Amino acid sequence: MFDTRDLVRRPGTMLEFSRRVDVSEPLGTDVIAVPAGQQVALELRMESVVEGVLATGSAQATAVGECVRCLEPIEQQLDVAFQELFAYPDRAAHHQKVAGKDQEDMDEEERELDDDQMDLEETIRDAVVTSLPFQPVCREDCPGLCSECGARLADDPEHHHDVIDPRWAALAELASPSDDDDEKRI
Repeated sequence: MFDTRDLVRRPGTMLEFSRRVDVSEPLGTDVIAVPAGQQVALELRMESVVEGVLATGSAQATAVGECVRCLEPIEQQLDVAFQELFAYPDRAAHHQKVAGKDQEDMDEEERELDDDQMDLEETIRDAVVTSLPFQPVCREDCPGLCSECGARLADDPEHHHDVIDPRWAALAELASPSDDDDEKRI
């Protein structure tokens, strides 16, 4: 929570902060996330505008996870930007009235100040999660794991298996001599 009392109702006023905040629950997905307990470094500028307080800033953190191809652990440095308008409660109520909408119909994306306090948790979460890769890899050309035995292909680039397509297995048996063929020749 950030206190905006020094800005409230004075358009043009601006405050800047640098702050580190602890992550209470993981920010991300099961594959890659900023883990709980880690800190996120925030650079924040709060500006008073007619409608409310405009929060602009960036968040820096380290996401950890595993490569989706080879399952090796990875770390990714994040530096994401965000911007969000936190409306004054009376302004938000006025906009709802003018738009002819009740509280249930209002867009959930509209954020409001609560007793001159600005809660950036959801804004930061949205910025961090959307910046994470959908399928993180340890390197762009990661070959992954062998589909037959699970060996890491980056460790042995020549790794392969002589696998016969099961649809052709019957023909392969005809092409290779069997013990019965040897007995017939004697």
